[in-house]
Amino acid sequence: MADEVGGLVWSVMVGDCKYWVYVMGTIFLLLDPVIGTTDAKDVFALKAMYTSLNSAPQLTGWSASGGDPCDHSWKGIKCSGSSVTQIQLSGLELTGSMGNQLSSLISVIYFDLSNNKLQGDIPYQLPPNSQHINLSRNSFSGAVPYSISQMVDLKYLDLAHNHLNGQLSDMFGQLQKLKTLDLSFNGLSGGLPHSFGSLSMLDTLYLQSNQITGPVDVLTSLPLDHLNLENNHFSGWVPDELKKIKDVKISGNSWSSTPAPPPPHASQSAPPSKPIRRHNTSASSRGYRKSGTEKKNMLVMVVTITVVIGVALTIGILAALFSRGSSHRHRLDEGTMNTRQFTPLASQEINEFKTMESSSSIHVKTLHVSPSLGLKPPPSDRYKSFNESDFLNKINSRITRAPGPVNATKYSLAELQMASGNFGRDHLVGEGTLGRVFKAKYVDGKVFAVKVLDLPVLRGDNSEVFMEAVSEISRLHHQNITEFLGYCSERDQNLLVYEYLRNGSLHQFLHLSDDYGKPLTWNTRIKIALGTARALEYLHEVCSPSVIHKNIKSANILLDNELNPHISDCGLSAFYEDLSHNLGVGYMAPECTTAAGYTLKSDVYSFGVVMLELLTGRKSFDSSKSRSEQSLVRWATPQLHDIDALTKMVDPALRGLYPAKSLSRFADVIALCVQSEPEFRPPMSEVVQNLVRLVQRSSMKRTPADELDASRKTSDADQSEYPYQ
Repeated sequence: MADEVGGLVWSVMVGDCKYWVYVMGTIFLLLDPVIGTTDAKDVFALKAMYTSLNSAPQLTGWSASGGDPCDHSWKGIKCSGSSVTQIQLSGLELTGSMGNQLSSLISVIYFDLSNNKLQGDIPYQLPPNSQHINLSRNSFSGAVPYSISQMVDLKYLDLAHNHLNGQLSDMFGQLQKLKTLDLSFNGLSGGLPHSFGSLSMLDTLYLQSNQITGPVDVLTSLPLDHLNLENNHFSGWVPDELKKIKDVKISGNSWSSTPAPPPPHASQSAPPSKPIRRHNTSASSRGYRKSGTEKKNMLVMVVTITVVIGVALTIGILAALFSRGSSHRHRLDEGTMNTRQFTPLASQEINEFKTMESSSSIHVKTLHVSPSLGLKPPPSDRYKSFNESDFLNKINSRITRAPGPVNATKYSLAELQMASGNFGRDHLVGEGTLGRVFKAKYVDGKVFAVKVLDLPVLRGDNSEVFMEAVSEISRLHHQNITEFLGYCSERDQNLLVYEYLRNGSLHQFLHLSDDYGKPLTWNTRIKIALGTARALEYLHEVCSPSVIHKNIKSANILLDNELNPHISDCGLSAFYEDLSHNLGVGYMAPECTTAAGYTLKSDVYSFGVVMLELLTGRKSFDSSKSRSEQSLVRWATPQLHDIDALTKMVDPALRGLYPAKSLSRFADVIALCVQSEPEFRPPMSEVVQNLVRLVQRSSMKRTPADELDASRKTSDADQSEYPYQ
């Protein structure tokens, strides 16, 4: 009996064991695609990359649904532990793009997709910790992405043999480890950025076959062994330091044929008024001792005068205090304490202000008492001192602004008049807050947009004010900001020259009912929102000091041939005197009752209104509608979290062709941006992240509706006009 019971128990135990083995095995089989050798973020990024590369069959082992890159040996992928460290996909005839998840590949140090057929812009974010990047011999267009400026470990960067264009941004200041930089055989223009001078480890620089202009003096301090500047538009003289490089090629440029001027240090070493004497050793010694004695006498005299003045001032102050009585002394102390409570300036700016007051010869380049310096304005009036306005006016009146270097072309008034038909009515393409915009077409086919500024502050002899603005504008470079090409300041005329974008403004696409104003698809609307957000992120969080736009609206978002957004009028906020007039109706944040009330978060609010326009197809303010629906924000905000109401709000032109989840997430971002309290609005970097996640989660595959956009993209021969606002 005991044996039978024991056998029964044993069979039950064995049966249970088999059952649990079966269950656990099933669980692990189900989890195998998720729980693998490779880090989940790397797997997600590579799957997105595979899809963007058109699921190329030559990428053996790759999959958009399952698999494990490290454990299953995906082609071109090398790992260390659970992290992907190298991506080598050169010469595989790959097409498409690289996807928008590359920033998740934080362990990748070697990234090579050279010699393929990739197109479009280089992604804004590349693997952030890369040491070696090679994207040469593709068909990339657009600008060199500014995010490269943060890749401090980068040693090798090759973007040669593409179709990159525009001006190089001043992005190289932190790339202290960069040894090789190859940007040859592209269409880059403008001058060399000043931050090139910070590339202290650079030994190889190839810039041949571009359209880069200006002098090359910024390269003289670099430890170069290989330099190729051939076939550009460089001018000036070739510095002696560059001629000594063992492998240097400089032909095909516009070098000056006249003798080069002496180097600056030669004239500075011996001032003309006091030439250095070199008669004999004893004379030199006597001269040295004499100069030391003079210095001592001068020091004694300065100290004596300072002490006398200090004593006299002390006596005068004490006498004044005693004569006014104790009650006034009490009021003086209160006033002093009240002034100390007012702290709109950072400590560094306060010290600069004190230094400036002590010496009238010191010029502070830029000292803005505004949130563009990263300062948050006092949340309520109780933090303001009684004389805040007077104090700010006093600071601003004492500042002497010294314009920085201008990295842009100077055009003559005569050539711009000739190209624009003497600014005739038939060349007028728009009239906005700051002036009128004309189309200027040169005989070689180049077309520019010329903004003729008409502002009271620039009338008369105020060229310094204009040049300061030009200096600031010339430093702003981003693929989603209208490219600034040059300027003209002659005969009391102040003009700004920009790239000409034939596809018009977002305002036209959304609100004009003619044939040119066909509806934008949902995917394109998200792309426009994300590009605009990235431009604002650059202005707010990359530029130092931060740049507030102050006039974000759909009319100032221009679209290129691929319907990518470009924000116009960046860097011109100093010219806005009356915000209520300058900002489009419906875009102004509640706190913007005065110029001082405008902050970075006010730009965020205006951007939220633009997103509402993209969602609903309505104008920011429409007086033709009923009173409750005239203001887009007031009408739409209460409905953003109601899915039924949200569906009814969507632009009817979309004809229901949008993913419901994408619509809801888009509305969530809008709700964050248009909050009435500025402190609750997110920074633009957070907005960008939210929109990127929206794109990642949404099905952004091409739909039949996207064909509507394809017909909207103009060719170079299209001469359509558009109004600048």
